[in-house]
Amino acid sequence: MSKTILAVDDSASLRQMVAFTLSRAGYTVLEAGDGQEAFEMAQAQVNRIDMVLADQNMPRMDGLTLVKSLRSTAQFKSTPILILTTESSDAMKAAGKAAGATGWMVKPFDPNKLVELVGKVIGQA
Repeated sequence: MSKTILAVDDSASLRQMVAFTLSRAGYTVLEAGDGQEAFEMAQAQVNRIDMVLADQNMPRMDGLTLVKSLRSTAQFKSTPILILTTESSDAMKAAGKAAGATGWMVKPFDPNKLVELVGKVIGQA
């Protein structure tokens, strides 16, 4: 059974690129357009989501707030959460780590590196 990844980004084209890349690698991908939608989806799909891949800068709820919100629920305390964003400063990475993010990847991304990182984080490498 394939692992399910929740891809969260307010850019539909980027979500499609992530979904295409990860589905070709054998993952099931769910998509959300912002952190609020992702949080609601995660609550409804609690036993189906094996990893979250989220942008930082989004309307309604940004990536770090999403990480904190997910980490505050028992079901997502240890779920891998990667931030995929244009933000590359050490301060933002530190804030991500403090919020509970598992890892950080800067856009634009190399599809092969994304698949490799997801495999390592989700335990299928």
